[in-house]
Amino acid sequence: MADSLTESSETKLKILSECSGDIMSAADLIVKAFKNGNKLLLCGNGGSAADCQHIAAELIIRLSHKIKRPALPAIALTTDTSYLTAGGNDIGFDNVFARGVEGLGNKGDVLLGISTSGNSVNVIKAIEMAKSKGMKTIAFLGGNGGKIKSIIDQSVIIPSSNVQRIQEGHITVAHIICEIVEEELYGSKT
Repeated sequence: MADSLTESSETKLKILSECSGDIMSAADLIVKAFKNGNKLLLCGNGGSAADCQHIAAELIIRLSHKIKRPALPAIALTTDTSYLTAGGNDIGFDNVFARGVEGLGNKGDVLLGISTSGNSVNVIKAIEMAKSKGMKTIAFLGGNGGKIKSIIDQSVIIPSSNVQRIQEGHITVAHIICEIVEEELYGSKT
């Protein structure tokens, strides 16, 4: 247990020293999209799918109880079992998120893809679809960033090869970005 907590703490300190600029740039893309009336779409698999839902909930409801604000338009493409299972059956699971982006994404929107390996095919295809629609793209990744690193507008790569630490880093970064978004858009209105 002590080793896990130590490794987790050390990873978060590395995020501070190695990822701060990337976190600010990702937050800025989201703030600009919301200011322009656009939305955030999110996709990922497994624990990353749960993170997508968590992030969307923080933006729709609120992160901080200190800031009174309206809902922000965030949609996790990971929540609709009918869409996901029909897509998996009819067009293949590799294409389900791209199809969601095709139907819901518009120019100026942002897609946030989450992949601990950076190699999730369905996230890659969603990013490609988003780019074809004129959307900005962000990815939360781990390790060396995988294939996604080279196709994304802005990445935040957690400096770890341990999946648990990467996932913990992703949700930490997500909370920080939500804090920045709330402060930038509504902080002076509290």
